[in-house]
Amino acid sequence: MNEGALQGAVLTEDAVPHSSAMANATYRRITWRLIPFLFVCYVAAYLDRINIGYAQIQMRSDLGFSDAVYGLGAGIFFAGYFLFEVPSNLILERIGARKTLIRIMLLWGLTSAGMMFVKSPTAFYVMRFMLGVFEAGFFPGMIFYLTCWYPAARRGRVMALFLTAVAMAGVLGGPVSGWALNRLDGVHGLQGWQWLFLVEGLPSCLLGIAAFFYLDDNPREARWLSDAERAVVLHELDRERDASSLFERHGFGGALRSGRIYALALVWFTFICGVYAISFWLPALIRGAGVTDAYSIGMLSAIPYGVAALTMVLVSRHSDRTRERRWHTAGCALIGAAALSAIAGTGSDLWLALACISVATACIFTLQPLFWAIVTDFLAGTRAAAGTIAFINSLGLLGGFASPSMLGFVKTVTGSLNNGLFVVSALIVVGALITLGSAGRPVR
Repeated sequence: MNEGALQGAVLTEDAVPHSSAMANATYRRITWRLIPFLFVCYVAAYLDRINIGYAQIQMRSDLGFSDAVYGLGAGIFFAGYFLFEVPSNLILERIGARKTLIRIMLLWGLTSAGMMFVKSPTAFYVMRFMLGVFEAGFFPGMIFYLTCWYPAARRGRVMALFLTAVAMAGVLGGPVSGWALNRLDGVHGLQGWQWLFLVEGLPSCLLGIAAFFYLDDNPREARWLSDAERAVVLHELDRERDASSLFERHGFGGALRSGRIYALALVWFTFICGVYAISFWLPALIRGAGVTDAYSIGMLSAIPYGVAALTMVLVSRHSDRTRERRWHTAGCALIGAAALSAIAGTGSDLWLALACISVATACIFTLQPLFWAIVTDFLAGTRAAAGTIAFINSLGLLGGFASPSMLGFVKTVTGSLNNGLFVVSALIVVGALITLGSAGRPVR
């Protein structure tokens, strides 16, 4: 079947009759083909982004960095990300995921490994900024890529499977980072934190090369799908398109005139503040509860992320089944904010602190697939999707700059993270309230 005939076959629901069993089988095949590989890529990406949280256990004392220097360096990543994310995603829409991924993953992998040569605050800031520049576009690109394969009714749980890579990066990253800090310290004259950047950065380069040969840019190019399976996918996606929408008529420019887009970006900003308060400061929070050994900190860090991996899938599956997004999102946000604030009252009680951290991590990380299910439901089938997803993400990710920088400053001035955690918790509550308002309401 040629492409023209295939496109003609998917114009109406009756044109491609298929059972739900056939659709389910087709999407199971697609999921097994795409999600495990994208999952591993995102684990590598997120680990390279947050491994500074583990490296700083040794790095700050070796290089004489203050909490404020560390916080600014952790956060400045997002300045580079912000500037280059939308252009990267617009390019992805034109050249496809394969060429985009090999560029992004090779450059960020080499830059992450190059962090081992940092000696001064200036070099630290420059390398973190460039890591953001090179990684820009990966996450929104993958969100857009999934919309090219999955309709809205299947998207929540698939995004949850993909986004559990964030939690899995924590599950794997803690023990691996702790091992590198302890066991490789001094090997061949390198510090443990230098080995950490090297052993966690180079795999991203290999995955970028693999992505070029393994992935297909869209269902039409997927030779591993039969004609019937390809027709099912295109038909499911075609039913979502709304040619009369503002975004479909005016594209990305039309999206920028919608107040809903900026409300969604603000919600994402508040949630991201919570995500990176945990991602960059979790080792410090566990250390503050009395744990001093780097390997023990890494192992204990895996517990909250393991809980988050479970809740991300279960809650998103329930959201898909009930087709309800707002209350699932707001509920997780409110519980996560309360648990994050409660950490301040745990003192040196390790297990109480770990319980509060685990609840906060699980709820705040579960917000991610729920939020992007709301966004992609809103934008499904429009020409503006690629650029708008990147635009929302880039504005929201400024929270990744604000949150760790603010927490680092607060800790330097007061000697404690508590006041910073209260501010982040308040922001997450604001995000929950906006979600319950117009930002989270269904469009159709």
